[in-house]
Amino acid sequence: MTAQQDEFPTEFVSTSVTGAISVRTTENGLPLGLRVEPDQLRRDPAALAAELLRLCKQSANRAGMARREQFRAAGMTPEMLALTGLPTEAEVARQEILDEQDYDTEPQSWLRSV
Repeated sequence: MTAQQDEFPTEFVSTSVTGAISVRTTENGLPLGLRVEPDQLRRDPAALAAELLRLCKQSANRAGMARREQFRAAGMTPEMLALTGLPTEAEVARQEILDEQDYDTEPQSWLRSV
């Protein structure tokens, strides 16, 4: 492997379930860029902000999981990995399921099914 292949990514992307919103963040979840479909701008501002924050946190969790895997591949023991506080794959998956249940990702509309 070359040194470039061993480098850890500097940016991470997380996208909403519908694909209408995506964030590009640092490893720590700080936003570097946003992509929001125009129809999403009609949402309640607090709900939109919550979705953006959720996606930033999701991106940080996934980056932490990737960093943990990088450390594991480099030979860190399970005990050492536990001390890093970086999330496991199971922890990230569980958090994403909980977050999707907490936030309404369905389109907002005054129409109702009959």
